[in-house]
Amino acid sequence: MKNLTLTESEVIKAEKTALVVIDLQNGIVNSQRAPYTSAQVVQNAGRLVHAFTEKGAFVVLVRVSSVDGKDILKPKTDLKISMGKFEEDWDCLVPELESISNAHFITKRQWGAFYGTDLDLQLRRRGIDTIVLCGISTGIGVDTTAREAHQRGYNQIFVEDAMTASTKEEHDYVCRYIFPRIGRIRTSEEVIGLIGESSNA
Repeated sequence: MKNLTLTESEVIKAEKTALVVIDLQNGIVNSQRAPYTSAQVVQNAGRLVHAFTEKGAFVVLVRVSSVDGKDILKPKTDLKISMGKFEEDWDCLVPELESISNAHFITKRQWGAFYGTDLDLQLRRRGIDTIVLCGISTGIGVDTTAREAHQRGYNQIFVEDAMTASTKEEHDYVCRYIFPRIGRIRTSEEVIGLIGESSNA
């Protein structure tokens, strides 16, 4: 996969950009992932969160949860996926993220982070036009949120090594054929290196 290098003209403006982290919670990270392990994604996402926070940028931490299981979508599908039994802390953010200060927390009830939440409202009221997206999983929560953001006109940067999927094939497909059509794919190192200071910090 070709990965273009950010140039100085592509410096990320902290006051116009939000970091949106998808579903790094106990019940999701504790499963087999590829091409990156959950631990690698949590580590890279944590570095992004700290870098964006230090620059005064808006950080959004998203989790998926259910009140009583009755608000979970149950369409008729060819592939049957058992949700299993939810552990008590399955929807709690991983320890590396739960103590982040000044982050905005969003609870969603489906794959995408926009539908039924105040994400779009919070971004627009802050004058944000660019989203840096990462989390788990590439082909579900991240991809759906990315498509929703695209339809709302946001610029997007996808942090390829701060997301992962159930299989390498799923991750690679989305990063090769979907994300380049609706944004830019970069590494965590590239993104961290080009976050500019916020004028509001």
